[in-house]
Amino acid sequence: MDIVVTGVVAGVLGTLMMDSLNLIFARTGMLSKIEVGMIGRMAVGWARGRFSYEHPSEMRQAGNETLYGYITHYSIGVALAIPYVLGWDILVGGPASPVWAVAYGVATTVASYFFVFPSMGFGLFGRRSPEGLRAPLSSLANHLFYGLGLALGVALV
Repeated sequence: MDIVVTGVVAGVLGTLMMDSLNLIFARTGMLSKIEVGMIGRMAVGWARGRFSYEHPSEMRQAGNETLYGYITHYSIGVALAIPYVLGWDILVGGPASPVWAVAYGVATTVASYFFVFPSMGFGLFGRRSPEGLRAPLSSLANHLFYGLGLALGVALV
């Protein structure tokens, strides 16, 4: 049970760190801002059985999409953290490594490149995003931020 609690705390902290640092860097113009409403719109599409779009404009607006976006975003953060903490315990033993948590966070970028971007209609690696190369680089930075928060979470718990 402690492993699950650690995973939940680390996942929430990781996602919170991602959101906070993204907000700071997006305000400077260095990164694309995470659009939580778009995540919610995509999640509502998933619930309706639609997992990919040719273009983001095909996604229909949904009531409460920002709320659904936050629920989805933080649920994914937790869902990615628990296997890290559990896997570390099973394969290595002992408390999860903060250093490897950062590496794991960066590795989760593949989910954006191969699932989230295509699901939203931006193609693999976000290559059809109006942001251009900035989209996949922002995703990489955001997942680094997630890894830092994940590391903080496993170190604190």
